[in-house]
Amino acid sequence: MIVITLTDCPPALRGDLTKWLQEINTGVYVGQVSARVRDEIWKRVKDSAKSGRATLVFSANNEQRMDFRVHNTSWEPIDFDGLKLMLRPSPARVKRLSELRTGFSNAAKMQKAKKMSGSNRSGKPLPERYIIVDVETTGLSAVEHEIIEIGAILVNGNEIEAKFQSLIKSKTKIPQSIATLTGLSDEILQQDGRELAEVLVEFLAFAGDLPVVSHNANFDCGFLRAACESCGLPLFSNQYIDTLALARRLVDDVDNYKLATLLGHFGIEKSGMHRSIEDCLFTKKLYEKLIEIRQLKN
Repeated sequence: MIVITLTDCPPALRGDLTKWLQEINTGVYVGQVSARVRDEIWKRVKDSAKSGRATLVFSANNEQRMDFRVHNTSWEPIDFDGLKLMLRPSPARVKRLSELRTGFSNAAKMQKAKKMSGSNRSGKPLPERYIIVDVETTGLSAVEHEIIEIGAILVNGNEIEAKFQSLIKSKTKIPQSIATLTGLSDEILQQDGRELAEVLVEFLAFAGDLPVVSHNANFDCGFLRAACESCGLPLFSNQYIDTLALARRLVDDVDNYKLATLLGHFGIEKSGMHRSIEDCLFTKKLYEKLIEIRQLKN
């Protein structure tokens, strides 16, 4: 089943939708169509609703049993441990989002998206040498919140060659929930943290052009790209392998696909989590286990 809601859209579009869907209230359409028809309908909506707003909700084979798409809305889709949520905008976030988008053409955005699309779905050989990355942040939005710690480990085969870790000074007060989760406080960050731009320069040099392994890579890489952009640095656009996406394809009998849940499922000791280096080490163990499963299935 799909549900589409329209606001400020042309009458012709409403007429088109009634060929496939039933209008149950003003601007609200529901129906049962194939995925191909659904995609064609959504394409038609986006092409027609130049200034109007639209939302599509449809059934999907994922943890939430649904997915959604938006057009011309100020609400921001975010990924939280594999759950797709919508973040209600604040005036400050809308302003910063506008600033981040300034100066990039559609072609440039498409090129960056293609670079970031490498989650090893093509069946290419897995890399022998790669980095595992984890960031700790003050919240879920790469626009509204800040990175407070970056951690990475350089792996060659199964051996760890090098580690990178740095705390980052925060411009805002750390929420109590984040302080409890990570053990990091405003005092610790002010005393031991460094400036964001300085840390990013060193991290980019550490990462080079190596492929990245991360759990919920859209979250980590999204924060890193936004941070690079805000500091006027080259965007972090390394190809990545997402252990969250990999686990969804390979593991069936779990309640959810959070890192802690998957570690517990495989009997991996999970003390000391929610600091960047520790999470990198746990992600390495999870990644190696998932690769074992994939090789057995192949």
